Amino acid sequence: METENRDYKYFMQDTSSVYLGAKLSYAELLQDEMVNFKYKSIVEYYIFKDTEPETTLESHLYYMTREQFSFRTYEQLKAKVKISILEDKKTLFGKEKTEYTTKVMPLSDFVDMNLAKKKAKGVMIQELALSKLGLMAFSV
Repeated sequence: METENRDYKYFMQDTSSVYLGAKLSYAELLQDEMVNFKYKSIVEYYIFKDTEPETTLESHLYYMTREQFSFRTYEQLKAKVKISILEDKKTLFGKEKTEYTTKVMPLSDFVDMNLAKKKAKGVMIQELALSKLGLMAFSV
């Protein structure tokens, strides 16, 4: 199980975004020297208002609601979520088959998806992406 999780425990960045693997817990993020200081400060001062350090990004995002302070914080950071979701597809011969598709969506759209639909569609969260511009503009 731990080897499977390692594939989704990462911190990467490019010129416009910061990417966090969904299996990381907030405690692991705070200990990782690659994660930038500003994001760590945001986690400590804002995200921990309604989340425990042992919580994984995956779990936090999956059950997040619009009423949570952490949702409003991530909205300011222009957060997007990369997910795998079951979708019906038509084959070449007109038959339908169900398979997983990867999608990137704004956090607000993901949070608006009700829990029953997430479970029925077999939603798996892979990654959280934050805008570097959103991080830069965020005042701690």
